[in-house]
Amino acid sequence: MRMRLPITLMIIFIFFLVASPVAAVRVKDITTIVGVRQNQLIGYGLVVGLNGTGDKDKTEFTLQSLINMLERMGIKVNVNDVKVKNVAAAVVTATLPPFARIGSRIDILISSIGDAKSLQGGTLLFTPLKAADGNIYAVAQGPLSTGGFAMGGAAGGGIQVNHPTVGKIIGGALVEKEISSEFNKKKTLLLSINNPDFATMSRLVKVINANFQREIAGSLDSATLKINIPETYSGNVVDFVSRVEGLEVIPDTVAKVILDERTGTIVMGENVRILTVAISHGNLSVIIKERREISQALPFAPSPFSGGEGKIDRSDEPAIAPGGQTVVVTDSEVLIEEEGGKLMLLTSGVSINELVRALNAIGVSPRDLIAILQAIKAAGALQAELEII
Repeated sequence: MRMRLPITLMIIFIFFLVASPVAAVRVKDITTIVGVRQNQLIGYGLVVGLNGTGDKDKTEFTLQSLINMLERMGIKVNVNDVKVKNVAAAVVTATLPPFARIGSRIDILISSIGDAKSLQGGTLLFTPLKAADGNIYAVAQGPLSTGGFAMGGAAGGGIQVNHPTVGKIIGGALVEKEISSEFNKKKTLLLSINNPDFATMSRLVKVINANFQREIAGSLDSATLKINIPETYSGNVVDFVSRVEGLEVIPDTVAKVILDERTGTIVMGENVRILTVAISHGNLSVIIKERREISQALPFAPSPFSGGEGKIDRSDEPAIAPGGQTVVVTDSEVLIEEEGGKLMLLTSGVSINELVRALNAIGVSPRDLIAILQAIKAAGALQAELEII
């Protein structure tokens, strides 16, 4: 009963999912505009103000970075006098959104790269953030929040909550350089479908042309759509894009079955079909049980230390503990059970709803269902792409 309940809930969910009519989705949910993208930024900096949880003195790059920073401020120090237990070297990462302007703030993530125990309570010093072209696009600085802590005692014990060597600063970086863009002057627009498909592309072209009542959209391939911006929207591309992204289209998908053997998760697309196939399911269980029992001596049993006189002849009695001793004996039991398999016949063209319902009637678990689907695919009866993750 415990095993069938999750399977039943899964089947009910899939039934309603399949039985419901196919809904259209917005263009903005299945496409992206070519050229409108985020950019990754990275930098190296120092986190100071730690309560003895920073890098160790043997961490040379932290020591060297601290000395270089002090020298740029006009402070000369002796290397032997510098301690870095309150300082930690860190890598700072951020994502620069499209159309970000100078003065905009973006979130940053600070990750320790040394042997610091915690960044809790630390402050990130002035850290330039560079893009892949090597130019600085933002500068990060400020107190960070780790969302956790780590505390330990002198004997080596301690407690840790969450991950104290990674912190975040909301709006911790200022944009210092913009990525040039003349989006409002575009004459053409390129859209990329997230899941390339020729049927989806054909439907998308027809929907856009029908909405604007002219041939402005055309497909370059199964993933790229080219749109000529009408003259009426010249200099007002934002409104045009807003209108295009608001259109609805019914996407098509490839029949696919996703299997996750680690968790027993199975996800099937609505277009999954199978040819005529017979499935049998049965289990063979071998159970070996061993239990230890105490063998107690019979009453008035002679002691092994007693003499020959008064010895009782018990040769005709069952074997017991010798000489009146209490011993431990092992009793083994081997049980073999074979569950009779049920033969289920599925006719050609069966849908996902009927497939799952038939497999559930056999009484399979999610992991058994994975093995059955793999066998059906190997037999050539599963008309879908089988992907194991």
